[in-house]
Amino acid sequence: MDNSFYVVVFESTHYAIAAEKLFKELKLSVEIIPTPREITASCGLSIKFNEGLMEAVKRALQDGNIRIKGIFQMMRINNQRIVNQIV
Repeated sequence: MDNSFYVVVFESTHYAIAAEKLFKELKLSVEIIPTPREITASCGLSIKFNEGLMEAVKRALQDGNIRIKGIFQMMRINNQRIVNQIV
């Protein structure tokens, strides 16, 4: 696992799949992952990306009318996962 990465959590699996398709069309380097349990148990899929893509991801979500629950930063510090909500 990377030291730090970002995760978009969606309102539903439908939005997660739509966002993945949109990001791939825009050639953004993202990865669909199970939603980390530290964040929520609601939607089972999230999208992981690196900090350098933050503005492009936010813009694409807004332009695509993709509903999200939030964007979170995931960090590993001393073998512990830390979660910060960004959006």
